[in-house]
Amino acid sequence: MAPPPADTNGSDAAAVYPAAGRRRWHVLLFPLPYQGHINPMFRLAGVLHGRGFAITVFHTDFNAPDPARHPDYRFVPVPVPDGMSGPAPVAIEDVVAHIDAMGRACEAAFRDRLAAVLEEYSRDAVACLVADTHLLPVFEVATRLALPTLALRTGSAASYACFAAYPMLCEKGYLPVQVQDLQLDMPVNELPPFRVRDLIHIGKDSHDLMCEMAARLVTAVTKLSSGLILNTFDALERRELEGVRRDLAVPVFDIGPLHKFSPVGGSSLLCQDRSRLEWLDAWAPESVLYVSFGSLASMSARDLVETAWGIAGSGVPFLWVVRPGLVHGCASEGSHQQQLPEGFEAATRERGRVVAWAPQEEVLRHRAVGGFWTHSGWNSTTESICEGVPMLCRPYFGDQTGNTRYVEHVWRVGFEVGGDLERGSVEAAIRRLMTDKDGAEMRARAGELKKAAAVCTSGKGGSSCMAIDKLVTHIMSL
Repeated sequence: MAPPPADTNGSDAAAVYPAAGRRRWHVLLFPLPYQGHINPMFRLAGVLHGRGFAITVFHTDFNAPDPARHPDYRFVPVPVPDGMSGPAPVAIEDVVAHIDAMGRACEAAFRDRLAAVLEEYSRDAVACLVADTHLLPVFEVATRLALPTLALRTGSAASYACFAAYPMLCEKGYLPVQVQDLQLDMPVNELPPFRVRDLIHIGKDSHDLMCEMAARLVTAVTKLSSGLILNTFDALERRELEGVRRDLAVPVFDIGPLHKFSPVGGSSLLCQDRSRLEWLDAWAPESVLYVSFGSLASMSARDLVETAWGIAGSGVPFLWVVRPGLVHGCASEGSHQQQLPEGFEAATRERGRVVAWAPQEEVLRHRAVGGFWTHSGWNSTTESICEGVPMLCRPYFGDQTGNTRYVEHVWRVGFEVGGDLERGSVEAAIRRLMTDKDGAEMRARAGELKKAAAVCTSGKGGSSCMAIDKLVTHIMSL
């Protein structure tokens, strides 16, 4: 069979093809359109493109990527109703509802566009579709069109196990979590090391919504996919990966951390301020605290004030990301100067910088950075571990509580800043991480995990490298 036509972005049809160069195979991708899910999908695209696959990305109007930043890929827009493509929701229960509605809203349009792409490329030149596990309707459409699918779970193996265990957790009374319950610290014996407070949840009133999300995610993996791709690595989650493999009938590919194989490129939804990288050069090694709460988490105006004065009172140099929309009720276009308390900038001008967004991987890699105050999203957690940077953890929702549990209890490379934020406790936590013996010990353990990640991702013998080889072979066999 002749190779399919070149994609619309003009990628070279004479590129090195898989399968000994016999033809150019296409892999189709559909990311969930939120930053923490877009980044791993585009990193996976980079890995597969590097192995010779042609890449086609389906995307919604909401948080649409810029094709000009990815000239080697083809982009296929999938329209959704006007009400679905506005500003991102703020409350986590609204985000969960939006994810469900987004998948359903794009189903019909995706069916039409996928059918057209399959006809254009010639069906047997398309190897598979890789979709985010949260997009069940996308899996259903591909299955009806007889296209093999692979599921990308952008969180940890432990978080997938938590989703899969949702029916059991509800049956045994662990869920819904009662916030006032004195049993929040009770261990979940069936899912160690989790306690009740660490389980993935978004509040009692949205329990049914979370049950539906978990069921859809697990259905996509167990009923409709030909394999599960996880952005994790053996040295970090060996026991958890063994459990997921034991419970699944499809192969599991632990090919992470993906950012070590493929740069994120132009998939950031916010403009990165790179000017502060030079500012970091002036500071001593491991002396600066990097603070960022990710692309979705938000806090109250009070918590921002207490955080600011705690950072100021610690005396520690810092680089702090205060993105638009970080504070409840503040206009998304508001500047960080308008959100921070009066007098903070003057009090910290000599040793701190505040930016709207930062190139996080490069910041964490910088020799001056010695600690990371994070919301404990999985991307941030693995990026910090891979650079040997210990963490202060302030989880807000979803899998962040479970990630924090692993950081503090299993890997022992950080600790939680829990409860109500007070400037005094913030000061103490920062000093513990950055200047005390505890922090030095966490930094040493983080350094050991950094070495383990390097082993997994380097050379033919690395576990993640071998998993990528197995994934490519699996794709070619579908």
